[in-house]
Amino acid sequence: MSRFRVADLGLAVETRHPAGSPTLLFAHGFGQTRGAWNGAATALAEQGCRCVTFDSRGHGESDRMPGGADSGNGYHMDQFADDLLRLAAAQPQPPILVGASMGGLLGIVLAGDARPVPFRALVLVDITPRWETAGVERILAFMQAHPDGFANYAEASEQIAAYLPQRRERKSEEQLRPLLREGADGRLRWHWDPALLAGDLVQESARYQPLLQTAAAKIDIPVLLLSGARSDVVSRATVDEFLQMVPHAQHVELPHATHMVAGDANDAFTREVIRFVQSLDRSSLDPSVERPRADAVQP
Repeated sequence: MSRFRVADLGLAVETRHPAGSPTLLFAHGFGQTRGAWNGAATALAEQGCRCVTFDSRGHGESDRMPGGADSGNGYHMDQFADDLLRLAAAQPQPPILVGASMGGLLGIVLAGDARPVPFRALVLVDITPRWETAGVERILAFMQAHPDGFANYAEASEQIAAYLPQRRERKSEEQLRPLLREGADGRLRWHWDPALLAGDLVQESARYQPLLQTAAAKIDIPVLLLSGARSDVVSRATVDEFLQMVPHAQHVELPHATHMVAGDANDAFTREVIRFVQSLDRSSLDPSVERPRADAVQP
């Protein structure tokens, strides 16, 4: 792990297979950490890719805005977008962005509006410019549900299991350690800065929808949308709308995945990303190579 300095703080960055190629830059969702990509990034690095994961500001081991929720130093979408832009520019080659949820939304904005385009290609993980409000509200309810934290790791594991009933195995204490912080009172609290939920960031995301739709229509790099058939954030309607905005995009639906695609169906998720990356290299060498069909269901 290394520290990457952005405008006003430091981000925790982890690189697998530093000499590999191409570079894949992974951007996690709101309330997640770079650990959400561990399985996929490790597998893709073994395939020869250079995989870069990071904790967004206010998440995991990255710095928080100084002063806390009452300081007036709130979080804003533009800050997250600028952080991602700086990270992309620091790579030895334009990366393929793999963005889940919030990370994917930032990717859409930058791929559509930033010039030069900072990415070689874009993999969107269960996110579209318009989303289902009920699914987002469920995520926020979980994040807001335990302000006083947990007495121990077992209690935290029980709450995660209730939130993610599709997962067969409960998280161990070792797996939970990067996700929790012990406070002065001995209680364990989630890794994210409470100020993320106290400010205007959540309201800003809804106001971003028109901007996202406009940006999506301008994307001209290769795009793969991976959605979960059991997702309550992305629906058939939002996927169809996105494919109309970005007609060259490929879409694969993973039938056993919820919004947490990379964790729910990690092998299938990784396989589809590898296929997409390999197709980019083939297409760059041979323009006659036929692209996969735009809309498919992964068996």
